Amino acid sequence: MNKKAIVYIRLKDGVLDPQGITIQRAILNMGYDAVSSVRSGKFFELEVSGDGGKVEEQIQDICRKLLANPVIEKFTVEYEK
Repeated sequence: MNKKAIVYIRLKDGVLDPQGITIQRAILNMGYDAVSSVRSGKFFELEVSGDGGKVEEQIQDICRKLLANPVIEKFTVEYEK
């Protein structure tokens, strides 16, 4: 069975986010003053086959070893059918 794993990578709290700061400044310069903070991130869509914990364990391993830098980033995974 094929399903999609959606991986969200975000900087950990306390890690400086220069891209987020730049985006926030641009938003404020556009006149939108309701935005008080921006944190940037990225996401990946992985098409996976198989069921159960083994596939989910492999996705977690891929995230830790390749997609996210565990020193400064955290990740979450959602699954779609």
